[in-house]
Amino acid sequence: MSTENEGTAGPSVPSVPPVPDAAPEGTPASAPREAASGSTDPRPGPAPTPSASPPASMGGQPAGADPERPAGAPPQQPAHAPQPGHAPQPPYAAPAPAPAAAAYPPPEYGAPAPPPGPVPVGASVGPPTAAQPADAGWPPPPPALPAYGGGGDGPVWGAPAPGHEPKPPRARGGGLIAAVLVAALVAGGVGGGIGYWAAENNDNGSASSTTVSAADAPKEVKRDAGTVASVAAKSLPSVVTIEAKGGNGEGGTGTGFVYDKQGHILTNNHVVASAANGGDLTATFSDGKKYNAEVVGRAQGYDVAVVKLKNAPSSLTPLPLANSEEVAVGDTTIAIGAPFGLSNTVTTGIISAKNRPVASGDGSGDSSGSGSGSSYMSALQTDASINPGNSGGPLLDARGAVIGINSAIQSAGSGGLGQSQAGSIGLGFAIPINQAKNVAEQLIKTGKPVYPVIGATVTMTDTGEGATIASNGEGGTPAVSPDGPAAQAGLKAGDVITKFNDTPVDSGPTLIGQIWAHKPGDKVTLTYKRDGKESTAQVTLGEREGES
Repeated sequence: MSTENEGTAGPSVPSVPPVPDAAPEGTPASAPREAASGSTDPRPGPAPTPSASPPASMGGQPAGADPERPAGAPPQQPAHAPQPGHAPQPPYAAPAPAPAAAAYPPPEYGAPAPPPGPVPVGASVGPPTAAQPADAGWPPPPPALPAYGGGGDGPVWGAPAPGHEPKPPRARGGGLIAAVLVAALVAGGVGGGIGYWAAENNDNGSASSTTVSAADAPKEVKRDAGTVASVAAKSLPSVVTIEAKGGNGEGGTGTGFVYDKQGHILTNNHVVASAANGGDLTATFSDGKKYNAEVVGRAQGYDVAVVKLKNAPSSLTPLPLANSEEVAVGDTTIAIGAPFGLSNTVTTGIISAKNRPVASGDGSGDSSGSGSGSSYMSALQTDASINPGNSGGPLLDARGAVIGINSAIQSAGSGGLGQSQAGSIGLGFAIPINQAKNVAEQLIKTGKPVYPVIGATVTMTDTGEGATIASNGEGGTPAVSPDGPAAQAGLKAGDVITKFNDTPVDSGPTLIGQIWAHKPGDKVTLTYKRDGKESTAQVTLGEREGES
């Protein structure tokens, strides 16, 4: 039973007799009615005199004789007139007694029933009979009439006399509507009785407002350490939005983060490349403070660069660096950056894969394996949303430590890896921070990158079988450098390298990415095939300084 309509005026043509204002306790207005053909014997009630004014029901019109009623028409039933012997019980407010009728005093209980006969439409129903005890349900059933809208010559129950259609109900005050709504919301799961009680008392002015005040909001929202919100709040002050502009006016926006207290900022090479030679470079913190910056060093093959703030503040807080070797697939990731120039954007995801071979950049890598024109990495793959502008920003773990530098995305429209203007499809790639840290230290120390090499040229187009050592190097030079690491290990042109330590190798870019994840002087194991026979070789990585 809905409490929203409890106590309101009924429709203009009710299908059952009207409900009195104060229904007897324990007999709500929605109690089942007896059938019209039941055993009760309804009696005609007294007709009100024109001068009498019975109490008006909640939202209904005052009962009384209609001075415009045609002669001989049956009198109208007083609206919601209380029945004798059915006075409402506390806590309901008792309505005023019905006016005395001059010609027809109300019968008393136990009085003999008058002879059965037709009851005028709208006449009041008499008190309960022996077959209808006082607690048999409220209201009493309608009088038995020949027709109920389906045949016969008798009037239809509830139909108004011709020319006496009910007048529209009086508009109810806003206070009662508010009370009913509150009751419906607050007591909707308790029962209709509470809603009716609230409406009844509010209408009589005997109860105070039923408006419920919300609980006071907490004075301070506390977030547990390790939540994304907590990590973001702690990390954002150490992340900057980088704007680079070259001498020709070209440039773009990227991201970087504080590497040390001396003002070094770690980012991607392709973020600052346009301003590396005489351009303008600025870094803006999350609090809006902007600083001019300059390029300290950059490594195109690694896609790593270090810039330094001019007049760096003493309050810089470097982001902590994690050990990217300990990252596991499924770990939580948090990316911070300025996608499409929207600074201080935070997105989340997981580590989708490790050691993903990625070649990004202009795609003009040569056959020497030097990586000229392209960047190669054995990347961390994440589904955290990364877009153009996120480049150079930190990829954090759940603790807020840097595990990688966001660098490239796989775009559905570009058909390749890089920093096109296509958006994220959940395939983002980050340079592992262990590799980026090694490069950063070299750039800060010398301004130039140092690349580990094996001293052999591999093909960059063949995929699937491994990395094949080419027959000739760039410009007709030998594919295997004399006295280089590969030559000393016994490798020859035509050998197909299938593993780097325990990592499978399926192409030249994959091999370069694995080599560049190490440092010069590291000893590694290469598995290769020659004439169908598989062999292994121990190689000590050499080095190359600079980009070529």
